[in-house]
Amino acid sequence: MKIPRVAGRSIIGADGEPALWRGIGLGCWLLPEGYMFRFSGGASSPRQIEDMFRELLGEDGALRFWQEYREQFITRADIALIKRLGFDHIRIPFSTRLLSPDELPRRLAGPGWDLIDRCIGWCREAGLGVVLDMHGAPGGQTGDNIDDSPGHPFLYEDEASQDLACAVWAEFARKYRDEPTVWAYELLNEPIAHHPETWSPELAARLEPTYRRMTAAIRAHDQDRIVIVGGSRWNTDFSVFSTPFDPQLVYAFHRYFMPLVPGLMNDYVEFSQKHHVPVWLGETGENTMEWITGIREQSEAAGIGWNFWTYKRISADGRCIVSIREPEGWDKIVDYAKAPRSTFDAIRKHRPPFAVAKAALRGYLDAIRVANCQVNDPYMKALGLPPAKP
Repeated sequence: MKIPRVAGRSIIGADGEPALWRGIGLGCWLLPEGYMFRFSGGASSPRQIEDMFRELLGEDGALRFWQEYREQFITRADIALIKRLGFDHIRIPFSTRLLSPDELPRRLAGPGWDLIDRCIGWCREAGLGVVLDMHGAPGGQTGDNIDDSPGHPFLYEDEASQDLACAVWAEFARKYRDEPTVWAYELLNEPIAHHPETWSPELAARLEPTYRRMTAAIRAHDQDRIVIVGGSRWNTDFSVFSTPFDPQLVYAFHRYFMPLVPGLMNDYVEFSQKHHVPVWLGETGENTMEWITGIREQSEAAGIGWNFWTYKRISADGRCIVSIREPEGWDKIVDYAKAPRSTFDAIRKHRPPFAVAKAALRGYLDAIRVANCQVNDPYMKALGLPPAKP
């Protein structure tokens, strides 16, 4: 079995040569984010979106929606397209709520296991690598909407949450230790947000010990796989790290929304040189084509591989690989998402008629099928990859 491995400052591919990863993240599939639906207000995290869809469709209707959504958002056809577009790997962001239900005792059960396993099978067929990304950890690792938490990074303060996170990684390691399609385990996404209420020196000091626990759980089953760790403050602050604690570590940083000036990689290149480890641009994008071109060129010039965000979402400006067209009546769903919904009176006042909501959400499920989407050729050009159509 040949899998990517770390050698000094390089990631060595299965062919034995230094590799410059070029990938795309499957955002919004196994951890929905409100902005990708054009939602704002109190519908930004998966929990909030789920509550809103229950208000619109009822309990059973919402459950049926999410089942079909997860079946159709990423399919074999999507993976084949990603390969055809020239990417070499995908990053699968997942919420542990899909792997371990919100109940006591917490069990490693849920639809996420089969969905991820099936996607890995499609990637094996297509010849794509996979990075598994714990985007929503038990208890929450960021304290913001993207970790699907109650709004605080409880992971670092709750022993049971850490135990569950380690159990999830141990199970992935057990399942995929002989699977060369799985390139790496990314332990946490964007831990400990920069907000004064969620970032503190005390929490930041707990990040690397948490990584060590997770890595030990993985190494009990899988000695060889690359483990990816990211800094605090949205994967930007590497001051939380001491010397490397495992020979197969890759350090991930993210770059968003700053002016496009020379030297955006310099801090991470210096970290790589100091500790003799690889660094990886694990997330970037959501910007103009000029900015995307520039950040990609800087990354490649520094010898740093990348993974852009995101593959598919509703997008009128083409800032993703594949745009989902808004279905008829979607504006009514968007308006309801930003309306006050904290009381039953407010819900009754602002909720669109059931038939309108049902039709719009049915239209969205049809729109996410890759055959009904649009590939954004200017985005592909910005990534230096060939244009293609579904």
